[in-house]
Amino acid sequence: MSFKAIFFAFVLILSSSWLFAVQKEKDISYSINGHTRNILDIYFPKNITSKKSVLVFIHGGSWKKGDKKTYWWLGRNMANKGVVTVIINYRLTPQFQYEEMATDCATALKWVKNNISQYGGNSNQIFVMGHSAGGHLAALINSDPRFFKHQNIQNPIKGVILNDTFGLDMHEYLSSAENDEYTASFLITFSTDQEKWKIASPLTYLNNIRNPHLILVGEKSYPSIKNQSKFLFDELKSMNNPVEFHVLKNKKHIAMISQMIFKKNGVYKYLIDFIKMHC
Repeated sequence: MSFKAIFFAFVLILSSSWLFAVQKEKDISYSINGHTRNILDIYFPKNITSKKSVLVFIHGGSWKKGDKKTYWWLGRNMANKGVVTVIINYRLTPQFQYEEMATDCATALKWVKNNISQYGGNSNQIFVMGHSAGGHLAALINSDPRFFKHQNIQNPIKGVILNDTFGLDMHEYLSSAENDEYTASFLITFSTDQEKWKIASPLTYLNNIRNPHLILVGEKSYPSIKNQSKFLFDELKSMNNPVEFHVLKNKKHIAMISQMIFKKNGVYKYLIDFIKMHC
């Protein structure tokens, strides 16, 4: 049997136990007359008897790639654990810059706030999670008030989960990092204007943060991710803002999210405990 056949057989076995426990609605548009990437998928438990907490996941991919359909297993796993889960797409570089991406994420959150009750979700218990560049976007819309202000709503985010987040301080990174294969793309996403790098950095808006944070980093991840995540933790802790910080042993950047394909992976305990604690 080929590797491909074995892989698909494994996925079938992995997903079969969920088929009768979780429902899915896919490719829902969250923006009127929006871009083709302004769509989301929803995973929700069957036979809901009370409103459930909600998790909105923003994928990574260096702001230039990634797709919600890759993370179906995250939606299934979380819904199986009683959390209504929304996985979104957003516009990407080089056609668009970070502001359009963050606007998409805020627009999706507004849609979730207004519509998630139809799927058994509690609109007052919306948590946002992002991995890598998705973590940057999650942190940015939560801390920079212009994005929800543009949507004419109050920040609906109950808590933020940052999974190996890249770009918490783009000014520091772009000012000091050596050029590599990603640099040209980053400069398209954030421009060559150093003042804009500051505006694009969630750490610029620390004083606006009021909600709980769960910060996860890989022990073997990139130094900039580990350092900036720890800085965010230290600052939030000094402000007496509820925050947790966990270093996952031996984990590299991609493994920080890919490990979650397994529904019994330990990261889920961090997520579920965090959500329950702050509901």
